[in-house]
Amino acid sequence: MSFESLGLRADILRSIAEAGYNTPTPIQSQAIPAVLKGGDILAGAQTGTGKTAGFTLPLLEKLSQKAVDKTAKGRRPVRALILTPTRELAAQVHESVRTYGKYLPLRSTVVFGGVSINPQMMNLRGGTDVLVATPGRLLDLVNQNAVSLREVEILVLDEADRMLDMGFIHDIKKVLALLPKQRQNLLFSATFSDEIKALADKLLNQPTLIEVARRNTASERVTQRVHPVDRNRKRELLSHLIKQGDWQQVLIFTRTKHGANKLTEQLLDDGISAAAIHGNKSQGARTKALEDFKRGEIRALVATDIAARGIDIDQLPYVVNYELPNVPEDYVHRIGRTGRADAEGIAVSLVCIDEDKFLRDIEKLIKRTIDKQILAGFEPDPNAKPEPIVLGRRMTIGAGTGKPGKSRSGKPGSSTPSLGQKPKNGNGKKSSTGNQQRTAKPVSAATQTHRKGNSKPQNRSQSAN
Repeated sequence: MSFESLGLRADILRSIAEAGYNTPTPIQSQAIPAVLKGGDILAGAQTGTGKTAGFTLPLLEKLSQKAVDKTAKGRRPVRALILTPTRELAAQVHESVRTYGKYLPLRSTVVFGGVSINPQMMNLRGGTDVLVATPGRLLDLVNQNAVSLREVEILVLDEADRMLDMGFIHDIKKVLALLPKQRQNLLFSATFSDEIKALADKLLNQPTLIEVARRNTASERVTQRVHPVDRNRKRELLSHLIKQGDWQQVLIFTRTKHGANKLTEQLLDDGISAAAIHGNKSQGARTKALEDFKRGEIRALVATDIAARGIDIDQLPYVVNYELPNVPEDYVHRIGRTGRADAEGIAVSLVCIDEDKFLRDIEKLIKRTIDKQILAGFEPDPNAKPEPIVLGRRMTIGAGTGKPGKSRSGKPGSSTPSLGQKPKNGNGKKSSTGNQQRTAKPVSAATQTHRKGNSKPQNRSQSAN
């Protein structure tokens, strides 16, 4: 199947070809015709499958099929609204809209928190056809009469599972109340939890169900392994793996913001260039850290789950779970940062005795036992006892009973590239820049450029999201 057979106009096909793609991925070949038919969509796809193009391409086609008069105030009305859970994902989706719609007479805008609201209000003054937004900032703009949602024709909820995980359900309900009842709804989710099913039941009208992978499964292109290790030797083992394996680009997950900061400083002390990215970092610092990582100027990017959601890094070879997530679905999202499209990746988890229950929950979810490898010199103490794991303001036991604790006060790439499978080569490079986020320049509310990253492994495929 080709993009020409999917019913897309010449101007969109031109932009796709210029981006180097000619074969749609499975999610695109199913979603594009379904969206063009006009009905609601409930789509489940693993991250890295090209789902963003799966809804942006038909969305742009539909908006281009008819011209819409400006409002009485001379503004372009918002005709398509795309909600995303994080700033990084919002910027990434907007870049896709700009890339595929560059030959169309349509205007797009992205808005998110963490930056000044005033430039965003100025950008919206003339109106926009496509608005990409995070829920909180969107509501702020609505409350200041900077944007109206009364003429929205298409609503997209991207990574809806993460939005629910982050507590955005109330904001989503507020946004839905501002939209016209007659509209097309597209819900995309990597996993189908009971909460997602409940939201779909309320939001969608006889939706077409699209699934390109088994539910709640990790990417089959990712090699997963566990290294059992004592909790106090995790950092030592991580540095050993990075140095011995000569890893030039690795995304590392911690459970908390404080843990991300601490591990970053420890890696720097070990002579490994690193930076942290989490919710307490300014948007400027987060953007600089991500761009430095993509360019290969730092080897290790340490992130929390929320901050890393939507990170799209070309050819990322390694993901490390320095600490296992207490929500097993988050493991699927984490390792989905590697092994994207036709690329292969490696996901390593450093697991101490405290996290045994988390590991069992993950293996139950993905319906497989993850290969365990004890590395010489890092053998865990057989007499070690599990200790409580602090999760924010709550404490839980990682092993044993698993009862809640007391509350606290304080494969080779295809020869024919598809959209999201564009071959490229890159060369990683070491750097001593380290964690220089204090001098990061502030970013405006305008689109952030999605730069192509470099990594050491050759001939890996480009990710498409």
